[in-house]
Amino acid sequence: MKLPFRLTFSHSLKKAVSADNIIVEILTNSLKAYGEGGPRPYVTGETQETALKDAPALALSEDFPWDMDNLHQVKIFIRSAGKGKSRNAVLCALELALLDLLAKSKGLRLLDLFPAKHLSGKVCYGGVAPLGDQKIISGICMIFKNIGINTIRLKLGQDYEQNLQSMRTVWEVMGRDCDLRVDVNGAWNLNLARQHLPLLISNNISMVEQPLLPRDSGWKGLGEIFKPQGIKLMADESVCSMEELEKIIEEGVIDFINIRISKCGGFLNSLEMINRIREAGLGFQIGCQLGESGVLSAAGRSLSLISPDAIYHDGSYDNMLLEKNITTQDVSFGKGGWGRPLDGMGLGVQIDHEALLRFSDSMVTISRP
Repeated sequence: MKLPFRLTFSHSLKKAVSADNIIVEILTNSLKAYGEGGPRPYVTGETQETALKDAPALALSEDFPWDMDNLHQVKIFIRSAGKGKSRNAVLCALELALLDLLAKSKGLRLLDLFPAKHLSGKVCYGGVAPLGDQKIISGICMIFKNIGINTIRLKLGQDYEQNLQSMRTVWEVMGRDCDLRVDVNGAWNLNLARQHLPLLISNNISMVEQPLLPRDSGWKGLGEIFKPQGIKLMADESVCSMEELEKIIEEGVIDFINIRISKCGGFLNSLEMINRIREAGLGFQIGCQLGESGVLSAAGRSLSLISPDAIYHDGSYDNMLLEKNITTQDVSFGKGGWGRPLDGMGLGVQIDHEALLRFSDSMVTISRP
């Protein structure tokens, strides 16, 4: 499906007016369940077209739980999908639909399928401002300020003067007590990062997300430049799988990891990676894909509620970004950025079928073998 935005939202890897996502619908005799993924070529290499090919292969695999009555069966299926990240978005959509179905069949919320060790009753979301257009940045920041949000993640690019003006715009609207961090989406190389260091220091930026591309050789050098200045590094596109996370831990340069359910291959993989991050003594944030519908937003809400130790929470931007959603419930956060558990079983959302059909481009049907 293609979900249109209310406005153009840009970062260094994409200028977006809509989101190309995938939806999985599971139909049984008595229940309907849903999952969503956001295939992004610049994150996991996936597209909607590859997802339409991969979904049948995964659903018809030996370990897909056509007869499902416990969480362990879903875990076996996820493990059987193999390592890497090349099918993470479609795996996420399939897994969320299975978890939605499992919880609904037992009269439970998705949250109830998991231990309550870290469970919180609410989560506080931050705001995100796009790359470039100062008028849009100013307008978005004003919305965040008016509803009481004081944490902003600002997208930066290669242009120093544009980045400088973007920071000024945020400060002018939000005030100097704003918790401002920046997300570069791999737009810099080591030289550009060095050139931006005075700008980061003068603006009290203490965290920079994904300044270099994942395979850039300059990460170690970047740490040697940034860390003496008290600037922490967060990885996003560099960590989409457990294998990539282990490499990051071994290298010892990154301080925080951005966990996004779709890029990490689903809810279970995300939880496993979070537990490994905790063991390694690193920090993490719960992030989101640009243009999630209420389905992925609901899953992100549940993940955040059982991960209150995340340093930041991003997501639930539904009514701010989307022209129209496919869920009947609005999963957006409320005043102050606060979000609470959703009512209802499973993911806690119901699908607006008319909207789903309107925004769907193509469909493949998979029947039980």
